[in-house]
This record gives sequence, C-alpha cells and structure tokens, in this order.
Amino acid sequence: GKDRIIFVTKEDHEAPSNAELIADDPNDPYEDHGLILPNGEINWNCPCLGGMASGPCGEQFKTAFSCFHHSAEEVKGADCVEQFRGMQECMQRYPELYPQEDDEDAGKQATATDTPPMDHASGHDQEPETPPATQSPASS
Repeated sequence: GKDRIIFVTKEDHEAPSNAELIADDPNDPYEDHGLILPNGEINWNCPCLGGMASGPCGEQFKTAFSCFHHSAEEVKGADCVEQFRGMQECMQRYPELYPQEDDEDAGKQATATDTPPMDHASGHDQEPETPPATQSPASS
C-alpha cells in the first residue's frame, strides 16, 4: 500500500532532526491545487471530480465541463447544452458506471397513477372510481 509504518526508539527522538523542509512549488503540475490550477486551467486530477474526467465518457465530460468553466454567457453554461447532451448520451450507454438518479422511480410512479387502468378484456380504459358523495354535517 501507500502507507509505511516506521518504528522509532527513544534514542531516535532524542537526536535533533536533520529533515529539510522544501517549500511547495506553486508551478508543480502534479501538486494538488483543487479544481482550478493557479494558471486558471482545470485540474482534471482533482479528487473533487470523482473520476469523471477518466473512463469511457471522460472526453465528453471534459468538453462539457471546459465549456461551462469558460462560458461567458449571462446564464453560465447556456452555450454548452450540446456538450452536456453529448456527455449525458454517453453516460446512458454505461448505466453500470454512471447510475441514474432515483428521480426516475418517482417519475414512473407519477405516470402510473396519472394513467387510468386498462380494462384488459375490452381493451378500453376504465374510468377511475369516484368515491360516493358524503354530506357534510353542516348541511344536514
């Protein structure tokens, strides 16, 4: 793994350290700088992207995200619809890698309840049953 365990003795701690601290180089392209590098470019290796920049739709993601990042439209990204559509179409080809949101299930339930049930014997839609009208206590 990436971690290494080192045991030190009491004597090791008594001696002064001879470690030299090296200042971080702000121009080091391999150093973690977050999403945007000091030069204004996108850091595709940023863990904040969750690996979206790699994989089968990495290029489509980079194209769409770059467009959004550099967009000068009043509604940022309004000029990037085609790029995001391309990314979405790619992701739909790999549902095991890019699972859809649970919103789809809610949408399916809404359409199922909005559609009247089918009378399978006749092939016609059945009208939903209306509950019997009840008189309110005030009108009696």
